[in-house]
Amino acid sequence: MTRLTTTDPQQVRRAIRALSLPGLIRLVTEIDDNGPISRRRGSLRSAFDDLTVPQLRHATDRAREFGLVYGDEDERVRYRLTDSGEDLAEVYDTAARWARAHQFPTVASDFVTRVQRTLSLLGRGEALAHGAARIGDSSGLLVPGGAVLDREAIAALDGPWNVMDAWLEAHAYVLHHTALHSSHAADEWEPAA
Repeated sequence: MTRLTTTDPQQVRRAIRALSLPGLIRLVTEIDDNGPISRRRGSLRSAFDDLTVPQLRHATDRAREFGLVYGDEDERVRYRLTDSGEDLAEVYDTAARWARAHQFPTVASDFVTRVQRTLSLLGRGEALAHGAARIGDSSGLLVPGGAVLDREAIAALDGPWNVMDAWLEAHAYVLHHTALHSSHAADEWEPAA
């Protein structure tokens, strides 16, 4: 896996963790899959009935802060993805496809868990690359959460990493935003599973 050469790895981990918010993953992919969310009373809440009101509010606040969604008070649409949001949806889809292909973290994992856990691996890129170099003849590399990845799975992580890397490079303001808020990171961001 290649890394952004001009960016602090800790800053990249913070940004990836911020993008791993379950509600944010759900919001971006819901709009990407089903189109804009209208202003009709209850349409936002009904689309995300599995999220609590605070989780949904937190996700929409983050999506606005990161420039992933927009809506005009005078429009019938409440939330629509920006170009940045559409690009992030592709990052999420790529991460989920890799996870599904390699049964990560488990065969029966849901979409959000697959995305979160894959992004978490990308945030640990240096440690993962170091561990992969030590695999040798063993059957694989044990990663956080108890999953074992073989050489093929680790090599295939270049796909999700390249898409994530390109997104972070194109949207560097997210790196800066998360760096500015890093002192509150433990309280502000939900864990990436």
